[in-house]
Amino acid sequence: MMEENKQGILLESGTNEIEIMKFTIGGNLFGINVAKVREIMISAPVKPMPHAHVSVEGIFKPRDTVITVVDLPQYLGVDSPKDSKDIFIITNFNKMFIAFRVHTVDRISRISWTDIQKPDKTVSGGTESVATGIAQCDGELVTILDFERIVAEIAPETSIQISEVEQLGPRTRNDRPIWVAEDSVLLSKMIGDSLRKANYVNLHMFPNGRELWEALCALPAEDALEKDVALIITDIEMPQMDGHRLTKLVKDHSRFKQIPLIIFSSLISEEMRRKGRDLGADEQLTKPEIGHLVDVMDHLLERFDKQHSKG
Repeated sequence: MMEENKQGILLESGTNEIEIMKFTIGGNLFGINVAKVREIMISAPVKPMPHAHVSVEGIFKPRDTVITVVDLPQYLGVDSPKDSKDIFIITNFNKMFIAFRVHTVDRISRISWTDIQKPDKTVSGGTESVATGIAQCDGELVTILDFERIVAEIAPETSIQISEVEQLGPRTRNDRPIWVAEDSVLLSKMIGDSLRKANYVNLHMFPNGRELWEALCALPAEDALEKDVALIITDIEMPQMDGHRLTKLVKDHSRFKQIPLIIFSSLISEEMRRKGRDLGADEQLTKPEIGHLVDVMDHLLERFDKQHSKG
C-alpha cells in the first residue's frame, strides 16, 4: 500500500520506517514521531490550572479546542525561562490533544526503525526513563522521547487502568500463550498486570517487533503452532521493528498468518487504521482501552478455536 503523507512523500506501509521531527531543549536534540504531531505554533499565553502537576503549565484555547500545555523543559529538568519565541508542538495520541513547550523545532528526518537503539542504562543518565530510543539522524544523535510515559506520569488517570479489567468480573483462568510486543517498560508492565488480572496467565513479553518475530521464526516446525502462540498483541512505535512491519511479516507468512493479531497503540487514527487493515491486522485498538482489549482477545480466541475445530 502506498499513500501520501503530510509532506507529500509517498510512504509504503510496513516498510519499518519512521519520520522523526527534531526539536531542541536547552541545546539538546530530541525527537517525536511525526504521526503524533498535529500542529506546530509559536507559544501563546497559558491559563494556569490549580492543583495541576508541576510540569503542567495550564491550558490555552487555539480556535475552538482547549488544550493542556506541558512544560517539557521543566519536566526534563532543564532550568530555562519561558520565552515568547518558544514553540508549542500540538500532539494527538491516546485520543488526547496535548501541547508540549520546546525551544526550537528542527527539520523532519525519515529513518528506519533499525537505526533506533534502546538507550544504554549505564550511560543514558536521567533521560533513560523517558527515552524510547536513540537515533542517528543526519549525522546527529537524537533522543526519541517516550511521550506516552510522560503523559502517564503527569496524568495517571489517562493511562491504562487495571480497574477496567476488574469491572469485567470473575474470569476463568486462560493458559493460552499470548505474545506481546511493547517497548515502553512502564506500559509493558501495565499491560502485563492488566492481562494477568483478566486471568491471561501465559504471557510472553517482547521489547520490540524484531525480537517477537525472531522468536516466532525460531519455533520448531513440527510443533502445533497454537500451542506456542495463540494470539499476538503489538504496539506500533518500537525500535528495531515497528508494529506495522511485524504485522506485514506475520500476515504474509504461510505458517503464521492464521495467528490472530491485535494492534494496540496510542496512534490509531483513521489513516493508521487503514494501514493496519491493509496489512492484515485482525483488530486495532486505541490505548489505553485495556478492558476493550480483553473483550477483543476473548472474541478472537473463540473465533480462532471455532475455525480450527472445523478444520
